[in-house]
Amino acid sequence: MIDIGILVFENIEELDFVAPFEVLSYVNKIKPNSTNVWLISSGSQTIRGYNGLRFSVDYTIDNCPYLDVLVIPGGQGRKSAMKNIKVLNFIKSRYNELKYLSSVCTGSLIIGSTGLLKDKLATTYHTAFDELSQMQVIVQKSKVVQDGKIITGAGVSSGIDVGLYLLSNLFDETIAQQVADRIEYIWNKD
Repeated sequence: MIDIGILVFENIEELDFVAPFEVLSYVNKIKPNSTNVWLISSGSQTIRGYNGLRFSVDYTIDNCPYLDVLVIPGGQGRKSAMKNIKVLNFIKSRYNELKYLSSVCTGSLIIGSTGLLKDKLATTYHTAFDELSQMQVIVQKSKVVQDGKIITGAGVSSGIDVGLYLLSNLFDETIAQQVADRIEYIWNKD
């Protein structure tokens, strides 16, 4: 069983976390009991997304179990998350145990705020390229970028691509393609 956490926060862009949640959970319909996918917050049990979606979390940073993968979404709330020492320390403290640290959209700026992206290749939402490069990150204009065990995704809908990319690394490309086919998504692996 692969344990995956998605860090959520107030004013998160909903598709940034729902898309990877769906993809990373859907694999269980093809290969039962493959993944646990949990929502994790810095403290609040109920979160309100930027577009108004309210949802509950499974764990807080304080009681979060071991994780193999941590996904950091973006959105307007990332501006506060980037300054939240508790959030940044959580990401840094979990980094060594993770198989993969991943982001969607401007979630890469949260990872960048930890210093873990310094001198690494990464991507983000196209309007945030300059902000990410100011963090001494080598910005690439691509849907998904991997540098070591950090995988970053571009704009909002790229959360689907990030999820599929993670599945191809965690399992294999065949499993990832099966998920893409079942959710009726045309996955461009390149």
